[in-house]
Amino acid sequence: QVQLVESGGGLVQPGGSLSVSCAASGNIWRIYAMAWYRQAPGKQREFVARITDDTATTTYADSLKGRFTISLDNDKNTVYPQMNSLKPEDTAVYYCYADHMSRWGNTLAYWGQGAQVTVSS
Repeated sequence: QVQLVESGGGLVQPGGSLSVSCAASGNIWRIYAMAWYRQAPGKQREFVARITDDTATTTYADSLKGRFTISLDNDKNTVYPQMNSLKPEDTAVYYCYADHMSRWGNTLAYWGQGAQVTVSS
């Protein structure tokens, strides 16, 4: 079993920046990718960004390119999204996600509990 714990989040003014993090722990064999999703009130959960463990290849939602970045510390199994130039429409619960592979090659997806980010003056 793998646990994902998010930290950070909170209230930020429009135009501001916010750093959050997500640490994976537990019975980890290999986490080959970590990602972030978000869900705004009354909307479906949507993809934000993803990063792989081997080549650190990043993928971003088209609407967020240039404002959001993601990095990964493989030694700590921790992912760090950085959100800049925040807008009120970025208000959402942000969820950490991990793709885990067991030593037997089985893959499972894990989710964090979510971190509230509110952009408001």
